[in-house]
Amino acid sequence: MTINTILFDFDGTLVNTNPLIIASFEHVLESYYPGRYSREDIIGFIGTPLPDNFRSIDPDQADGMIRMYQQFTLDHHDELLEEYEGVTETIQTLHEQGFHLAVVTTKRRETALLGLETSGLAPYFPTVITLADVKRAKPDPEPLQRAMEPFGSGPDETMMVGDSQYDILAGKNAGVTTAGVAWTIKGEAHLQSFEPDIMLQTMPGILGYVGVKET
Repeated sequence: MTINTILFDFDGTLVNTNPLIIASFEHVLESYYPGRYSREDIIGFIGTPLPDNFRSIDPDQADGMIRMYQQFTLDHHDELLEEYEGVTETIQTLHEQGFHLAVVTTKRRETALLGLETSGLAPYFPTVITLADVKRAKPDPEPLQRAMEPFGSGPDETMMVGDSQYDILAGKNAGVTTAGVAWTIKGEAHLQSFEPDIMLQTMPGILGYVGVKET
């Protein structure tokens, strides 16, 4: 069966939020643990739900760290968001061609919707599944299954696109086609080691795979 439904991770896939994420982590960790965490340590946190990251660092301080992180993110959101080349045009083309599009993210709903609005992508995504909408985050298949439900789509007609191993593993667990993005901050080789079905070098590359000619 051909692909008619495409699920996208948000951070690091549709929009380059990595500078914002890294700056937010640096702000919090330098406040609580000066000099202890490197940029490489922070990159390792990307893709995991925020509460899990901070609880793994210090369960007793996690709530305070989460609040500080979220406030910093909101304060600096627009200035640190960056576009990936070709994403907006590709999403618009898929929308015009009638593909079902959804975002599946571990972000809070507030910041996910803010990111979609700021990037101009909100009109193309009628379904947005966030951490608040599920009991189990990626790599569990639940978020992907929830995203497919409104469209009545099955795994054999669905693709999951993401920059993290959790996106690829969630896709495999849900039985959908998986696509990694070569611009992942963790490096293409790292993501390739989780064996996605395809590796996108640029977002427009998805068009040919799903049978849409690039304009």
